[in-house]
This record gives sequence, structure tokens and C-alpha cells, in this order.
Amino acid sequence: MLRVEAVKKSFDGFLAVNEADLLVEKGEIIAVIGPNGAGKTTLFNLITGQLKPDTGRIIFKDEDIAGVPPYEICKKGISRSFQIVNIFNRLTVFENVQVAMLSHQKKTFNLFSPAKGQVIRETKEILDNVGLSDKASKISGSLSHGDQKVLEMAIALGNRPELLILDEPTAGLSPEETSVTIDMINRLTTDLGLTILFCEHDMELVFSIAHKIMVMQQGKSIIQAPPDQVRDNREVQEAYLGGSA
Repeated sequence: MLRVEAVKKSFDGFLAVNEADLLVEKGEIIAVIGPNGAGKTTLFNLITGQLKPDTGRIIFKDEDIAGVPPYEICKKGISRSFQIVNIFNRLTVFENVQVAMLSHQKKTFNLFSPAKGQVIRETKEILDNVGLSDKASKISGSLSHGDQKVLEMAIALGNRPELLILDEPTAGLSPEETSVTIDMINRLTTDLGLTILFCEHDMELVFSIAHKIMVMQQGKSIIQAPPDQVRDNREVQEAYLGGSA
């Protein structure tokens, strides 16, 4: 579904991503890990069009999307959530997801538009899938941090993606909220058939749900392999997991 080939990106002479490679097959959960500053978020920004690579290719479903604007990439089937929660604080939970769905269908949202009465069933389905149905009428800004993170994922689902990219989905969450998020990510893959690419610092989460893990260091991809192979890789141990001991 997604193939990143020898992608480079520099900022004022600093090489943030250095010939990184990544392969994501349909239906997989792929994790990208690495120390702070390894280039993970920059890589995601390149994939989703926030940044344009200096060199290399980003192939999504056999089409090179490198440098394509974010809104076009979204239309092609890639949605994303961010490290810092990005929601409409003054709208209800329901309206946040409804806006995303109407946008996907190229319809406007306002109090006097017939569109406000549309996509009701589809919006409810998404809220059911992420466990927010009971909070549908709540103002989003009043939600807990954990629920806001889940809502942002629901908004991303409103764009009907085939590939969902999650940047630090459990950042700032309690152990209980993290457990709920893990279950939800697994459900999105098994029940909805979504392909998921995420980066995360919680290694327990990464090794428990990822089908494959890509490790970055200093902008380079060291290895992409199943969790057991990554755990046993000496270069990974030295670079990220604290050495063979």
C-alpha cells in the first residue's frame, strides 16, 4: 500500500531524514520507533504532504505522492492524527466527526445548511467504533485528554481512509487509557480492515500490537522486521534499547 524509497529531507544543512525506507502492506499495523530527533515525525510529514522530500520516492497504491499537497493526499486515502491534539474545541464530539465526513464528501457545514442533517448514521458508526457514542453531545473542549486523542482518531476516520497514520497515539495517556487505545487500534484493523502506521515511545505498546517495526536513527532506517527480530538486532539494542544487556 505504501512504499518509501531512499527519502531525504534537510533543514538548513541538517539532514533530518537520510535515505529512509519503509514498506507498509495492506492490513498491517506498522510501528516506527527511534530516539528523539531520529526523524520519525519528519518522515510522517513527508508521507502526508506537510513537507516535500529533497530526493526519493513515496509510493501510495502505485502512485508517487511525494510533494503532493496534504488535502490531495487525504482524498487519496491517507488520514493522520498528531502528537498535539487537533480538534474543534467549541463543537460537540458528534459535530467534529460530522465535519470531517462532510468535508470528505465536499459539502459545507453550518447551522443553516441542509448538510447539517446529513451523514448522521455514518457519524454514529464511527463514534461507536471508537467508543465515544456516550459523549456525542459533549463539547469537545471539555473532554479529558485521553478522550480528545480518541476523538482526533475519529475525525481522521471521518475522511474514510485506507491508511491511518497515528503520531504518538498514547502520549500523555494513563495506563488505563493506553490499554483502551491499544484495543481500539487492533479493532480498527480487524473490524474495519484499516492499515495503520504509527510512531510511539511506549515500547510495550509497540511490541504488543505491531506486525512489523521500522527503527530510525539519525534519519536513517536501520531495520524493518517483525518484533522478535527487531528486539534481537544488535544495532537496534545499541542505538535505542540500551545495549545488549
